[in-house]
Amino acid sequence: MNRTAALLAGLTLFPAAWPAVAKERAAPDPYVARGKAVDCIPLRSIRSTQVRDDRTIDFIMTSNKIYRNSLPNSCPTLGSEKRFSYRTSQSQLCSVDIITVLYNIGSSLQPGASCGLGTFQPMERPARK
Repeated sequence: MNRTAALLAGLTLFPAAWPAVAKERAAPDPYVARGKAVDCIPLRSIRSTQVRDDRTIDFIMTSNKIYRNSLPNSCPTLGSEKRFSYRTSQSQLCSVDIITVLYNIGSSLQPGASCGLGTFQPMERPARK
């Protein structure tokens, strides 16, 4: 057996020698869907947001109600930047509106990818047993 064949045979015999790529584990989802999704939520009632990943944003309302927006498409770097902006001429944020990911560059925020919103699904914590 020549050296190249011996080296290739060694690589196939010991696949554990290949570097492993660690995957980030997602935190378990503390909420379950409850009720029918709505197209719009009132802007004045949005207390805060929680970006869960590149496709999911939880809108926490002043009433502590939570609406989950699952974007129809992945929005690049939304999950890592965890901040976005939006513009609307209405008093509501709707499924037809667009968000823009914001990057922190130096001491200012710069716009990144723009992505469309989906419908707003009411969510709640499941009852404890």
